[in-house]
Amino acid sequence: MLNSTQLWAIVNGTIVTLEIAIVAIIFGAIFGIIVALGRISKNKIANGLSWFYIWFFRGTPLLLQLFMIFYAVPIIYLNATGKTFQIDPMICAFITFSLNSTAYLAEIIRSAIESIDHGQMEAAKALGMNYHQAMMKIIIPQTFKRLVAPIGNELIMLLKDTSLVSTIALFDLLRTVKTMASATGNWIYYVYAAVVYLFLTTILQVLFDKLEMKFGIYEKR
Repeated sequence: MLNSTQLWAIVNGTIVTLEIAIVAIIFGAIFGIIVALGRISKNKIANGLSWFYIWFFRGTPLLLQLFMIFYAVPIIYLNATGKTFQIDPMICAFITFSLNSTAYLAEIIRSAIESIDHGQMEAAKALGMNYHQAMMKIIIPQTFKRLVAPIGNELIMLLKDTSLVSTIALFDLLRTVKTMASATGNWIYYVYAAVVYLFLTTILQVLFDKLEMKFGIYEKR
C-alpha cells in the first residue's frame, strides 16, 4: 500500500504530466491553425515554411527534439556567446511538446479545412468577406466536429508521451513510480501508474466522445 508521502508524490507527478499535455494541446492548437493556414496558402514562402516545419517535427522522434532543446540549445548558446545557459526542464517540456503538437495538429486542421466544400468559400466571398474573414467566420467553425476526435487522440498521445520528460530530470508520473520501484524493489508501483494513466485517458475519451456528439447533434448521420 502507498503511504501518504508516496501518494502525494504520485499526485504531484500526475499534475506534472497533465500540465505538460494540456499546455501542449492548447499552444499546439493555436499555432497549428497558423501553420495549417500557411500550408494551404497560395503564398509559396508561407507554404514552404509550413511544409518544412511539419516535415521536421513529424519526421524526427519526440525524444530527439527534447534533447535538442534541453541539451543542444545551451551548447549552441555557449559557443556563440561564451556564457552558460540552462533551460528549466519544465519550460523545455512545454516548448518541445507544444512544437511537436503544433505539427500534428496543423495537419489535422488542414485536412479538416480542406474537407469543407469549396463552395462555402465562394459563397462567403460573394457576401463580401475576404479570405481571412471567410476562414474565421465560415470555414473553421464548420471543422469543429471533424476536429474533436483527432484532437482528443492527440491529447491522449501527448499524455502518454510525457513519460519522455523523465530523461531531462522531470518527475512526471512515470519517473515518480520508477523511483519508488527502484528504491523498494517492488513492481506494484508500475501498476499504480498504469491505473492513473488508464483513468486519465478514459476520462478524456468519454469527454471528447460527448463533445463530438454535441457538435454533431444537428448533422445527419
